[in-house]
Amino acid sequence: MNPQPVPLEQLDLLIRARSPIIWVPTQEEERLEALVRQVARRLQDRLVMRWDFMGGLDAPSDGVGMAERNPLAALDSLSAMAAKRGAILLLLDFHRFLEDVAVNRRLRNLAKELRRQPHTVIISAPNLSLPQELETVVSVLELPLPTNGEIRALLDSIARAAGQPLPNHVRETLSRCCTGLPEERIRQVAARALAQRGMLGLEDQADILEEKRQAVRRTELLEYCSTSTNTTDIGGHDQLKAWLEQRRLAFSPGARAYGLPHPKGVLLLGPQGTGKSLTARAVAHSWGMPLLRLDVGRLFAGLVGASEARTREMIRTTEAMAPCVLWIDEIDKGFGSDSRSDGGASQRVLATLLTWMAEKESPVFVVATANGIETLPAELLRKGRFDEIFLLDLPTLAERHEILKLHLNRLRPSQLDLELEAAVGRCQGFSGAELEQVLIEAMHLAFGEERPLKQEDLLRAAGQLVPLSRTAAEQLQALQQWSSSGRARPASSTASWALDG
Repeated sequence: MNPQPVPLEQLDLLIRARSPIIWVPTQEEERLEALVRQVARRLQDRLVMRWDFMGGLDAPSDGVGMAERNPLAALDSLSAMAAKRGAILLLLDFHRFLEDVAVNRRLRNLAKELRRQPHTVIISAPNLSLPQELETVVSVLELPLPTNGEIRALLDSIARAAGQPLPNHVRETLSRCCTGLPEERIRQVAARALAQRGMLGLEDQADILEEKRQAVRRTELLEYCSTSTNTTDIGGHDQLKAWLEQRRLAFSPGARAYGLPHPKGVLLLGPQGTGKSLTARAVAHSWGMPLLRLDVGRLFAGLVGASEARTREMIRTTEAMAPCVLWIDEIDKGFGSDSRSDGGASQRVLATLLTWMAEKESPVFVVATANGIETLPAELLRKGRFDEIFLLDLPTLAERHEILKLHLNRLRPSQLDLELEAAVGRCQGFSGAELEQVLIEAMHLAFGEERPLKQEDLLRAAGQLVPLSRTAAEQLQALQQWSSSGRARPASSTASWALDG
């Protein structure tokens, strides 16, 4: 596919095409103004007039401060301009005045006039909330977050101004770290570094990471998850881990040169406690990528159209943080059949999400988890949405032994020689999370009697726990039958529906 045109070229084209009104949904006012002035210089040095409610107009020189607190006068200033020299009127926060009938009507009339004149109105607003009356006369220009090249240039200019030019490897590392941050935030991080040490350096990576966490948190849609889990912390699931290692290699520059596209993602199915969430965390840490967790319920808002807008905002934030792992937790609860009595909001959000997943070219790896397939919509399970669907089944005998060893190494490393065979056999049908609880309960028993842990404690603890495989046997059997028909791959080479120690 051809690369998307950069905002500078898009804005240049819209102005030359005499688009009367351009709406730019962004909070980066300074960056937008710099972009507008750059385009104005390219277009035979057009006049740029900036207006805000408190300061009024800043140009021409004899009209500085005009139209202060008067949005109608701001619009009249453009229609009074002579047609000899083109002008661009940049209106900040003007969306707040469009509910006023007079302002709305004046803007629509002005749009007709500007089609015959080399003048343009640009409205800067924090989001895309166009009044219905203006939809046919307004062109929308997306201003994405700074690209890697723009960030490199910004860091270079800041470092040179401080008299401390950046070495190439430092510039490359810091620019990758800053991906996903708006220009103003990058400037703030750089200002703190200069105030502390008088220069930019690799020491600033921790501050940049914290700034990214704060940026994601401010969206209220995503959670930036810290994780130290590796794939070696996952017991069993050998086929899934081998598949994930292949996909990790597909993010390398060599894979691009080979012609491989970026992997799309994976859907992990399985009962609770089988390691789905653990896998999502392990993928991000093992691949050295940030992990963004999406609770689907956060996407749904009360106003009509707001849920789709929040979904687009989530996608924009996620792509800006790329390369990253997007973890969609319990996707079956957000888009299941029991969520379809919401006026169609969930279906519209799902359609937006699936379209993005199918068409995205950014290095965002989606890990979706679900406990069952009963409520999942068919379009989510169709091939092409995910690279693969895996069933994380209950662990086999060998896997239960491996999982107990992992938990024992983490909780009681001094007793790694503890005999586990009898306890492993007693725990048939237990999930990985239930095996952990067995070990913890056994430790409580031993600690209460002030002695080392024994295998008898594990047997007693296992006898007190009723596993989910017994209380939800029908659902698990249905999931196994569905997967064994070829609709999903087993995460383990010895799937429990085929073999158990």
